[in-house]
Amino acid sequence: MSVTDPIADMLTRIRNANTASHKVVDVPASRVKHAIAQILQEEGFIESFERIDGGPQGTIRILLRYGPEKEKIITGLRRISRPGLRVYTRKTEIPRVLGGLGLVILSTPQGIMSGRRAKKQGVGGEVLAYVW
Repeated sequence: MSVTDPIADMLTRIRNANTASHKVVDVPASRVKHAIAQILQEEGFIESFERIDGGPQGTIRILLRYGPEKEKIITGLRRISRPGLRVYTRKTEIPRVLGGLGLVILSTPQGIMSGRRAKKQGVGGEVLAYVW
């Protein structure tokens, strides 16, 4: 199976597993997906993740996080910049999701980072996704 947008595939797998209240979701590994999982963990949207070697590229196993009453921590995931329509932002125009309660994931010249960190470092870049 050929996937033209691996980041959208990762977000869709997380969204589907979250909707079905699964505890674990596996996605094919890459450096970009690893960086996105790292940001999601740092911001508290997922419990943890680990890379499992095996196969041609390996797998990233993500442990999803839920509240004490099994309420979903991730209520929404949206891919913004996609192969057919790239979306870029300047350092002064980094978008806010839900008035700052959500998360913006950016691909910058310094690497993939959250919108909050990009604003601190004074860099803009490609808007990969919104998480809330």
